[in-house]
Amino acid sequence: MAQRLEKAIAKALKVVDGDTYLLSIIVAKRSEEITNGAEPKLSEQFLKSHNITKSADIALYELAENKLDFKIV
Repeated sequence: MAQRLEKAIAKALKVVDGDTYLLSIIVAKRSEEITNGAEPKLSEQFLKSHNITKSADIALYELAENKLDFKIV
């Protein structure tokens, strides 16, 4: 799992142009939404095949797979 997580982090960093601060903010906000009942934007099959259960991990993979819309203000 650790190697897959490292790959997801690297992929997510590309989405946010290497901005680790932005990555952490997006993942934290999305993780909170998921914890509060929002549906994951990844398929159940994807989550099961990657053994992803924690809201922060789901949010990270959503960002890595470019499933999240975000706006920089």
